[in-house]
Amino acid sequence: MRLEDVDLADNDKFLDGDTPWRMFDVLREQAPVHWQDEGEHGSGFWSLTRHADIVRVDRDAATFTSMKFTNLEEVDDRQATIRRSILETDGPRHSVLRRILQREFTPRAVAGYEVFLRGLTARTLDAALAKGTFDFVKEVSADFPINVLAKMLDVPADDTQQLIDWGNRIIGNTDPDYADVLLHSAESEKYRDLPFRSPASLEVFEYGRELARQRRGGDGTDLVSKLVNETPADGVALSPTDFDNYFLLLVVAGNETTRHAISHTMRALIEHPEQAEKLRQDLSLMPNAVEEFLRWASPVYHFRRTATRDVEIHGQKIAEGDKVVMWFASGNRDERAFESPYTFDVTRQDNDHITFGKGSPHFCLGNALARLEIRIMFEELLPRLADIRLAGDIRRVRSNFVNGIKELPVTVTLA
Repeated sequence: MRLEDVDLADNDKFLDGDTPWRMFDVLREQAPVHWQDEGEHGSGFWSLTRHADIVRVDRDAATFTSMKFTNLEEVDDRQATIRRSILETDGPRHSVLRRILQREFTPRAVAGYEVFLRGLTARTLDAALAKGTFDFVKEVSADFPINVLAKMLDVPADDTQQLIDWGNRIIGNTDPDYADVLLHSAESEKYRDLPFRSPASLEVFEYGRELARQRRGGDGTDLVSKLVNETPADGVALSPTDFDNYFLLLVVAGNETTRHAISHTMRALIEHPEQAEKLRQDLSLMPNAVEEFLRWASPVYHFRRTATRDVEIHGQKIAEGDKVVMWFASGNRDERAFESPYTFDVTRQDNDHITFGKGSPHFCLGNALARLEIRIMFEELLPRLADIRLAGDIRRVRSNFVNGIKELPVTVTLA
């Protein structure tokens, strides 16, 4: 891979699961702050690929704001107002919006789900493993976290497939298998005021509004009840648009990232059976192993910020208004932060991964829940397997945003 061959704006380069890592390797070594042209799809952006630089920018919301949006799409002020979620909010308002649900996602709070999670995991695995050969993504990775989200939202289990479908259609807006309307297509202009320019957002809004109508004024403890019945600490109530965008973010983030982390972990354990055997022999290693799972999976490739002033990093002059993209996945393979970063090691110590961010105001709200879900899944799964092998081709999501596997066919032999 030559520096001139790097194009992080080309979603097709993210389909084979190998090219992105080779591009990141080149950039970390030769151009850790690299200008990426976007052609007709945008004004271009600066790529940060080293662990330390990503952490620096992620922590400095004053210089690198989320208010101009966190994906690569450029929006005008009117669009920003309509589409703004907690992800695209900084400062005190971000803090109070985050605080509405923060208590529901603390390690202590999510620990209360362990019994439920183990029962859910057993049911999910019973159904999948009985088939012998199956798509691990459909039967396990997607099925498991969405049922957790359904419980937290207090919606019927029968709705889970619809929630999965919405997440696919919204996040997969650059994948023709998922998107109703592809990002950057002429047709997407009709949906420019919707999150991810996805018409599926309208369906999510309608679903969330009906839940809000039913629960407003009640004494429920589910996430929807919290959003509609609690006033933020600054005294400014959520507007209907605020609720729409907050609810949509829960539906998408509550499923997609954990799902892809589980899928990548399963693939890694298939390809490194000696690591799976270590865990099978000593499940007490699992909490530490989960951190390696998260580093290895890196389910979100990047988030974007926008420079609020002229700034210089590694001799590159970043101008006020420039897009600055933090490639978290690259940071998780940085040789400066990890010894042998391309070695999958479930006993790795001092694992300073940045999968959830690090020290950032936007540190992932659901990190404790994701860790618990992943730990329980593999604590329950590995002892039940004598063997698991790939049973066909792996298919990936066409996206430079989400590092996703959409099909992972496997054959299992039970212990």
